[in-house]
Amino acid sequence: MADPKIVEAVKKAIESAPKRNFVETVDLAVNLKDVDMSVPKNRISEEIILPKGRGKPVKVALICTEEMALKAKDAADLIIKSDELEDIAEDKRRAKKIAQKYDFFVAEAPLMPLVGKLLGRYLGPRGKMPRPVPPGADPRPLIENLRRSVRIRTKDRPVFHAPVGTVEMPPEDIAENIEAILNRAISKLERGKMNIHSVYVKTTMGPSIKVM
Repeated sequence: MADPKIVEAVKKAIESAPKRNFVETVDLAVNLKDVDMSVPKNRISEEIILPKGRGKPVKVALICTEEMALKAKDAADLIIKSDELEDIAEDKRRAKKIAQKYDFFVAEAPLMPLVGKLLGRYLGPRGKMPRPVPPGADPRPLIENLRRSVRIRTKDRPVFHAPVGTVEMPPEDIAENIEAILNRAISKLERGKMNIHSVYVKTTMGPSIKVM
């Protein structure tokens, strides 16, 4: 069961947001303290499976050989075959568009060095380098997990943001997702909860509500 304080903050965030003609995302903002972001080991970069999912479609691209493409033709939103990589890399506009449009990337493990060489400059800065899948393996389970996942990253500033659901989800479910993210972040911080300065939740267009 989710923390009642978090549930209450989520309810307030949803109720205080003006009604829009689209389904708003609910976002989490976590501000850290006493963490030196100039030290690489202090930065957080995690993919977290949300227990209640994201409440909206998540786009996953698969980079693979012809054989794996046949296995996963209905599992991924985009399949990039190995022989297409060079053409995409040479078309900067297309490469940037793909990097922006898709939330997660999965690649057949032997292709990872080639993906890094050709698409690393587009995917790396966005924290979207692919998750590897062994040759011959079924990529579906990994893809399905990613559809329920979010990525949290701190760069040079002690703050990270993450989508935790939509306004159509029960506040209790969103609160469970928030707890999953906070627990993972706390486990990665040197002083745990003591390194968290504040936590806020808000809808896309709504006001920020303090969680802690």
